[in-house]
Amino acid sequence: MIGFVVKRLLQGAFVVLLMSLLVFLAVYAIGDPAEILIDPESTPEARAQIIASLGLDQPLYVQYWRFLVAASQGDLGRSFVYATPAIQLILQRLPATLELALVSTALSILIGIPLGLLAGLKPNSLPSKAIMVGSILGFSLPSFWVGLLLILTFGVHLSWFPVFGRGETISLLGVQWSLFTLDGLRHLFLPALNLALFNISLLARLTRAGVMEAIPQDYVRFGKAMGLTPSRILFGHVLKNIMIPIVTVIGMEFGSLIAFAVVTESIFNWPGMGKLIIDSINYLDRPVIVAYLMVVVVIFVVINFVVDILYAALDPRVRLGDSNR
Repeated sequence: MIGFVVKRLLQGAFVVLLMSLLVFLAVYAIGDPAEILIDPESTPEARAQIIASLGLDQPLYVQYWRFLVAASQGDLGRSFVYATPAIQLILQRLPATLELALVSTALSILIGIPLGLLAGLKPNSLPSKAIMVGSILGFSLPSFWVGLLLILTFGVHLSWFPVFGRGETISLLGVQWSLFTLDGLRHLFLPALNLALFNISLLARLTRAGVMEAIPQDYVRFGKAMGLTPSRILFGHVLKNIMIPIVTVIGMEFGSLIAFAVVTESIFNWPGMGKLIIDSINYLDRPVIVAYLMVVVVIFVVINFVVDILYAALDPRVRLGDSNR
């Protein structure tokens, strides 16, 4: 097991290094920040001084090497616009996006998996067909349109939930969280639900397919012959055996929620990383863009590592097969 963990850690470190190169080259090949940040009426001397102060006068490989050396010390550069460390700007916004992703994932699990179990146990029933039709809508409807519909229905007409901002927050471990206050949860519900609809549909269909594949298996028939209750067969055997693809999807979608919640954060005026990265792209604030992408890469690598560990816990054949190579 230790060898399995070490190998995954080394693979993760290599992925982060490779992605740092790709991200750096991609971001620094787009536009010239000097054209946006420097007053067009500035003198050539003042312009050259500002470019030098931003480090834009150095060759690309020198800029990348300086970036790697600084990144190894936790420094991902200073924002051209805000003149503060880029990683500080990202980490200030990360808790808001993180709690949005956490609540959205929780809603997806609590709603999607039970719906999938219900649909898989009786695939030809009316509720099962209704769930599948609903999942098609969840896949098809654009999130910005659903978000506006949620705002109009539950925020404007019914006035059940607030629709803008983050609400009341409390400080925990030096970080502001709205997840632990009633007002914060009320502000959090609609944007989290908007993000969760796609994943609810995805988990429902995936769980249904897994249950339908597992029901005819020999271990289920053997459990019935042994006199096990249907609930024990379902939750103790069927659900456990179909959890690996479900865990994979949950892990990957959790990372996607953190990285791509831009539309939902914009619609609900949620002060997460999405608004920051949009502004940074508009101003070509390269250090913030690079820091954001690197944070996202690290998050995905960590999620992949956790999923691998869960694989090994759910199915020992994964780590045994790995150790025999």
